[in-house]
Amino acid sequence: MSKISVKNMDLYYGDFHALKNINMEIESNEITAFIGPSGCGKSTLLKSLNRMNDLVEGCKITGDILLDGKDIYASNFDINLLRKRVGMVFQKPNPFPMSIYDNIAYGPRTHGIKSKSKLDDIVEKSLRNAAIWNEVKNDLKKNALRISGGQQQRICIARALAVDPEVLLMDEPTSALDPISTAKIEDLVHELKKDYTIVMVTHNMQQATRVSDKTAFFLTGEVVEFGKTEDIFSVPKDKRTEYYITGRFG
Repeated sequence: MSKISVKNMDLYYGDFHALKNINMEIESNEITAFIGPSGCGKSTLLKSLNRMNDLVEGCKITGDILLDGKDIYASNFDINLLRKRVGMVFQKPNPFPMSIYDNIAYGPRTHGIKSKSKLDDIVEKSLRNAAIWNEVKNDLKKNALRISGGQQQRICIARALAVDPEVLLMDEPTSALDPISTAKIEDLVHELKKDYTIVMVTHNMQQATRVSDKTAFFLTGEVVEFGKTEDIFSVPKDKRTEYYITGRFG
C-alpha cells in the first residue's frame, strides 16, 4: 500500500479550479519531486497533504487523499495528529524567535513531553538527524534568528523531525539558500529518506534529478506526467513535459 494515495482530487479556491483530477501514489521511503512553472498547483497539492489549505477561505476539495489507507479529510480524522505525522518545511526558513533548543523542543512540549532529559535527547537526536548538531551544540541557547539562513533551514527541518513524523513535505526548501547550503540540504534529504517519506516542491529541475526517485510534472493545475525521475527526464511520454524540461517554456 502507498504511503499517500491521491484519488480523483479536485481543489477549488472559490470559483477557481486550481487542481484538476489529481491521481497519484506516493511510496514510503521515497523522495517525490513536484516540478512545473509557477502557479501550476505544486504547492497547492503539497499543502493539501497535511490540510494546510484548511486555513484558506473558500478552499474546497473533492476526491480522496489517503494516508496509510485512511481518508485525511474524513470528519473524524484528528488534524493535530495529521500534522504531527506529516511535517512541513517552508520555502523561507521560519525559525521561531527563541533559542535553538526551544525551537526543537517546542513540538514535543506541545505534545505533552515535560521531562528535561527526554527533551534533551529529542533535541540532540533531531539536530543530528538534520546534520547540524556539530555546528550548534555549544550554542543551543542562542536565538535561532541569529544564525545563517542555511543553518536556519536545517533548524526548521530538525523542528519538523522532533515530533517524529512519517512524512516530510518540503516547499522549495533551498530556493532562498546559497549553493553550499543547498548542497547540504540535498545531502540531508538523501539521508532522511531511509526513515521518512519526502515530498518536495522544487523550481530547480537539476535538483529534482539529483534528489528524487519519482517526479510529477504539473501544468495549469493538472499532473501531465508522473513516474520515475530518470524516465521523466530522459524519455518523457508527453510533449509538454519534454518542452518544459528542455527549456522551451516555463
